[in-house]
Amino acid sequence: MTGLLTIVGLGPGNPRYLTPAASEALASATDLVGYGPYVDRVPEAPGQRRHSSDNRVEIDRARFALDLAAKGGRVAVVSGGDPGVFAMAAAVFEALENGDPAWRSLDIHVEPGITAMLAAAARAGAPLGGDFCAMSLSDNLKPWEVVEARLRAAVEADFVVALYNPISSARPWQLGAALKIVGEIRSPDAPVILARAVMRPDERIRTLPLSEVEASMADMSTVVIIGASTTRLIERSEDKAPYVYTPRSYGVRP
Repeated sequence: MTGLLTIVGLGPGNPRYLTPAASEALASATDLVGYGPYVDRVPEAPGQRRHSSDNRVEIDRARFALDLAAKGGRVAVVSGGDPGVFAMAAAVFEALENGDPAWRSLDIHVEPGITAMLAAAARAGAPLGGDFCAMSLSDNLKPWEVVEARLRAAVEADFVVALYNPISSARPWQLGAALKIVGEIRSPDAPVILARAVMRPDERIRTLPLSEVEASMADMSTVVIIGASTTRLIERSEDKAPYVYTPRSYGVRP
C-alpha cells in the first residue's frame, strides 16, 4: 500500500507547543481526520480535505482514516494533547487489529504531543517530580467499579494522581465520588491542582487543599492533579500562586 497514516498530537492548544514533526505531518497530509474542534485548530492547506466527526465515534473515525490511507491518501488523524494518552492512537490500533487484514501493510506513525497533565504540571511547578499515575474518570469504556478500585489503589500507594475526563454533563457525579475516595485516604490539606484549558486563552489554574475542592470546580476541559503525601507547596507573595512540587526522593533523602 502506498498510503500513510500519521496520528498527530496537537498539544494543549497553543500553537507554540506543537512539535515541528507534528506540523510537518499536518502540512503534508492530503486528508485530516478528527473530532471537529481539533480539526478546526489546524491551519487550512490548499487542496487538503478535512473530515470532522463527533466526539464519541473514535473507532468509526479510525476505520475511516485507515480506509483513506489504504486508498493511497496521506492521512493525519488529529488528537488533542498526546494521541497515545486516552486518545486516538489506541483507537487506531484497535481498529487495525480488528479490521481489514490488508490495513496491516500500511505505514503508520504516531507523532507525540504535550498531554494535559504535563502542561498543567509545568504551569504549577513540578507536581509530577516523584512517582505518579494518570487515570480517566470516564466509565464509557470501563465499569465504574474498575475506576474506583484503581483510584483507591493508586491513592493508597501514595502516587500523585492525574485525573482526566473528570466530569461532564452526562457524568456529573463521578468526580465527587472520586474525591470522596481520595478524602478517605489522603490528608485534607493535600494539594490539588485544577487546571482548566491549559495554555489556551481561557486558562485557569487553581491550587487548593483537598478539603476545599468541589466537583463543580471542574469540567471536561480540566485535568485534576492530586498531590501525594510528599507533595509540597512553596509559598510566594500574596498575588502569586505557590509553586507545587513533589520531591524525587521518598522519605529520608539518601
